[in-house]
Amino acid sequence: MIGGKQHAAYLVDASLYVFRAWHSIPSDFTDVDGHPVNAVHGFARFLLDFLERAKPTHAAICFDESLTSSFRNDIYPHYKANRELPPAELVRQFGYCREVAAALGLTVLTDTSYEADDLIGSAVGVLDRHDCAAVIVSADKDFGQLISASVEQWDFSRDQRWNMQGIKQRLGVHPEQVADFLALMGDAVDNIPGVPGIGAKTAAILLGHFGTLDALLARSDEVAFLRMRGAASTSQKLREHVELARLSRQLTGIALDAPVPSGLDGYVRRKPDDELIGALFDRLRLGPMTRARVRALD
Repeated sequence: MIGGKQHAAYLVDASLYVFRAWHSIPSDFTDVDGHPVNAVHGFARFLLDFLERAKPTHAAICFDESLTSSFRNDIYPHYKANRELPPAELVRQFGYCREVAAALGLTVLTDTSYEADDLIGSAVGVLDRHDCAAVIVSADKDFGQLISASVEQWDFSRDQRWNMQGIKQRLGVHPEQVADFLALMGDAVDNIPGVPGIGAKTAAILLGHFGTLDALLARSDEVAFLRMRGAASTSQKLREHVELARLSRQLTGIALDAPVPSGLDGYVRRKPDDELIGALFDRLRLGPMTRARVRALD
């Protein structure tokens, strides 16, 4: 039970686990046409591990499809510009991964304008309105902003779960401050600029004192008088980079209005489709042990 709610739905940040499989499993696994399916094999194992351990009644598997078409690219064209686009073979495997998840009876969410983070954030809102708790299956720190009394995060690979108190222990800020925290320090992986020279420790100190990014920027002159190393230079950096901080904040906030199922029924885990699985697993050359695990699912 989470936050006093009897039911919980699992929201899986799927792309994370596809990429992990792509990088960790040899490419000599191929489909019937000879195309590599190493990421698909690894992702299928992850999904079966997840279903066996969590035994969810409600779940959604959320994929990133907005690699260059996210609404954040409209705000900041350089968003994620430092990332290489996945090769064609991996794009093909992502398609297979979506098919496997759907064949296993799981709701698949994807959108060309919203990222998996946004789909998960929007689904959290739907679940809350239906008195259902949520467990976000991911190791990504960005999800800290969604954690609440009825929302937890689960790093499946390390089998670590945390709640609101866990966010404070991990990042040094409260969940409602996480998007501001990320905006201050920036993110080299997503090419979010942040405020130059401000790292995680300083960002946490500043938000601990001022509460929000807006309050901090409005009172940046006061930063020079804080008892912290580099207070004067930090105050100057904030004054010089106000617009950069505000731009970054537009990028770090998870959207809550992405198109997701509006009712709890949209997240119900269905029985695996035996016919679909048979044909799909034949095409992917998934072996008898994997098929036996599917048959053994509740």
